[in-house]
Amino acid sequence: MPEISLFYGLRVTMYYSDHNPPHFHVEYAGMKALVDIQQGAIIRGSLPNKQVKLILAWCEIHRDELMQNWELAKQNLPLNRINPLI
Repeated sequence: MPEISLFYGLRVTMYYSDHNPPHFHVEYAGMKALVDIQQGAIIRGSLPNKQVKLILAWCEIHRDELMQNWELAKQNLPLNRINPLI
């Protein structure tokens, strides 16, 4: 599962050939969540409120890049790194 970004302790990854809807995985301090890219919402798991705000803001900023990576992952192609939230 390739890591596509890492910031403020949030590790963002994406699986190859994963199920719909388009989403990414995020880990923080042993907690895990799945984030729907198009809706900008957590669809499974949980994170502390502050980290939810950070990851959803990052998702909004990088939605196009995330969708490009989703398409690459469906084709088993290398994924691009996405800039962290600064």
